[in-house]
Amino acid sequence: MDNPSGRASWRGQLTARGVVIGCIGCVVITASSAYTALKLGALPWPIVFAAIVSLFFLKLLGNASLNEANVTHTIMSAGAMVAGGLAFTIPGAWMLGYADEVGFAQMLVVAFAGTGLGLVATAIIHRHFIVDANLEFPMGASAAQTLRATEAGGKTGRRLFASMGLAGVYAVLRDALGAVPSMLAALPIPGVSFGIYNSPMMLSVGFLVGGVAVAWWFAGALLANFGIVVAGSAAGLWAVDAAQGIVKSLGMGLMMGAGLAVVAKDIVPQLAGIVRGVRGASNGAGSDSDGAGATESLVTGNVRTDAGTFAVIVAAIVVLMCMGLGLPPVASIVVVLLAFVTTAMSAQSCGQTGIDPMEIFGLIVLLLVSAFAQVREMQLFFIAGVVAVACGLAGDVMNDFKAGSILGTDPRAQWLGQAIGGVLGAVVSAAVMMALVEAYGPDAFGLGKEFVSAQASVVATMVSGIPSVPAFVIGLAAGIALYWAGLPAMMLGLGVYLPFYMSFTAALGAALKWVIDRVRTARTANLPADERAARDADAQEAGVVIASGVLGGESIVGVIIAMVSVIAGLTA
Repeated sequence: MDNPSGRASWRGQLTARGVVIGCIGCVVITASSAYTALKLGALPWPIVFAAIVSLFFLKLLGNASLNEANVTHTIMSAGAMVAGGLAFTIPGAWMLGYADEVGFAQMLVVAFAGTGLGLVATAIIHRHFIVDANLEFPMGASAAQTLRATEAGGKTGRRLFASMGLAGVYAVLRDALGAVPSMLAALPIPGVSFGIYNSPMMLSVGFLVGGVAVAWWFAGALLANFGIVVAGSAAGLWAVDAAQGIVKSLGMGLMMGAGLAVVAKDIVPQLAGIVRGVRGASNGAGSDSDGAGATESLVTGNVRTDAGTFAVIVAAIVVLMCMGLGLPPVASIVVVLLAFVTTAMSAQSCGQTGIDPMEIFGLIVLLLVSAFAQVREMQLFFIAGVVAVACGLAGDVMNDFKAGSILGTDPRAQWLGQAIGGVLGAVVSAAVMMALVEAYGPDAFGLGKEFVSAQASVVATMVSGIPSVPAFVIGLAAGIALYWAGLPAMMLGLGVYLPFYMSFTAALGAALKWVIDRVRTARTANLPADERAARDADAQEAGVVIASGVLGGESIVGVIIAMVSVIAGLTA
């Protein structure tokens, strides 16, 4: 039977006020994440930001434990990666002219199917990765340490709301009133979109990612734009249009190669251990005599009942994909089976590197299914979307489990919180995606457009045809080799693929962080170690809160403008 003390423990951590705060935060973070992923082609992990905000608001309502805050931020951040999974795949269908066949209902089915698969998979694999393998999961560990170090108070709130408000006002001036330009210092360089993107949000992405990763990102941009496009065309090796096709194909190859290398280097050698670990958990290892150990059962309190519940959920997902997406039954079953494999891959990647190449996993499954099943081109985007959502949610769940493991949070409370946030995030992300395409039209998505949608553009190109196969093959080989050598090939590929102005602006954000860190280090060099560490922790928290607030403020205003446009169009 279930342990009464265990029941009290998880119920004391998954509280009513925590659910309310988490759901409100989930709506905001999910909406801003969908907008950010489409607008910038990047999506920073929201976990640390959600942890700080959760603790702040809980403390406003009275005493709050770190475990309650941990569960609350689990709810709050869950929808972000669901939004990422949709944003990184579905717009590709719009780019190929399928906008009339991809509506709110289809996106909701994709989001629900991916969320359900991600939740079931992580309930099965969480013990292996968190307890047995004890992987690092750097973002989850960072969230736990942030909660421990943070004494959230008025200063945190002022920083958060001030940065959100200023960024929101600036976005209104730029996007709604046209009082400030969207691009600064633009230069007419053939084939290169040179300039500074007048977006505090883009600067914040560079600030949050920072360091070596952005340096490689910018190196890729320099290589593609000034090496291949400018120098290559000037030397007469190819025309500018051909150079742009080469760059696009090379960038896709680098990102795909890096994703395949993650699988080959970090996951395949661990598959036997993963299978053994999952099998041990499913057999009740570590549970009490009737297999109902609280560490294993995350839903009902009984492992056998959980297994039956998961079987029903998976069967319902297969039916949902057949009826809601028009996929053949065999293809739907294969997608579900491969989704379980790729969520384990996603967990392994996040645990070792902090990177979740969710759209790459979606592409892998898309290509495998298309090789044997008669599936329409449009339906391939649905397949990629389901897998990407499942893998994105898995990455978020496993990071949250890691934070909970460090803080002693009950995993059952976390999983139930993730389920609440994931389902809510599925609805919000589908609604935001629909509002954006209705407001701006399908032609606004793609490289050089209003919403760059870099990852979805890669999916669209893989489905429709690669501009330069030799460049893609070179990028594929280079991506594998670079990742194998321990270098951030994914970031290099992102720089090659994205428009130059976006990479340049992100690099300026990272440079700003570098300057601030150097100045702070110089000013605190002579202070006692304890005081210096305290100031560093406060500065780190301030940077995360302000940059995340800026990112959220501009994103939310963008979503609001889109929704107002849709409403105005409906009432006109």
